Amino acid sequence: MKTSGQTGSSETITSDEMRALEQAAIASGRVTGLELMERAGRGVVEAIFEEWPSLAEGERRAVVLCGPGNNGGDGFVVARLLSEAGWVVAVFMFGNSETLPPDARSNFERWVTVGDVADIELASQVDYAACDLVVDALFGIGLTRPITTPVLRDLFKTISLAEKPARVAVDVPSGVDSDSGLPPEGGSALRADLMVTFHAYKPCHLQDAGAGLARAPAALARHVVVKDIGL
Repeated sequence: MKTSGQTGSSETITSDEMRALEQAAIASGRVTGLELMERAGRGVVEAIFEEWPSLAEGERRAVVLCGPGNNGGDGFVVARLLSEAGWVVAVFMFGNSETLPPDARSNFERWVTVGDVADIELASQVDYAACDLVVDALFGIGLTRPITTPVLRDLFKTISLAEKPARVAVDVPSGVDSDSGLPPEGGSALRADLMVTFHAYKPCHLQDAGAGLARAPAALARHVVVKDIGL
């Protein structure tokens, strides 16, 4: 797996340590949760264009998959920024927008002034051969339970087998434990080409993917980038 520190730290921290850093920064008044989410979304878009410069040219199409937590909030920021850059963006959400955390809810509301949000079940109907990019902002770090929901398992398989779109995971591919680098036993994971994480690598980013591949073929991405979000 290829790693690039970019503007972030070269240290490695666990998901719990990352959340503690974010909470401490917010509690100190140095930054708000909304600012961190905006920086994360911008970091993802920067990393996409750094990895695939050709995607900055012409009319492009993206699918953004947003989850029920702050990772989903990052996804709404990415969707808005891509739309502002002239992309045609389709957003699908797993979960209920009414129960989103406050910062994620704010970015959901910003996005719906720009475009629609469809139920995740409809994402399986997308012609991925006509898409340039899929952004996985479903779960991110801290997931410890296996993903067994049939609609997600089927969607993961569909996207993982699609040849054309570049697949980008926000933090880690959904379904992968960011500390162990493995999907919890019996769970599915979504294949990625690029992982964009924040502040520092998580343990899975620096592991030999061999152990994980035995249980979830191609679950981890071939390339990971760390983006600084000012922590």
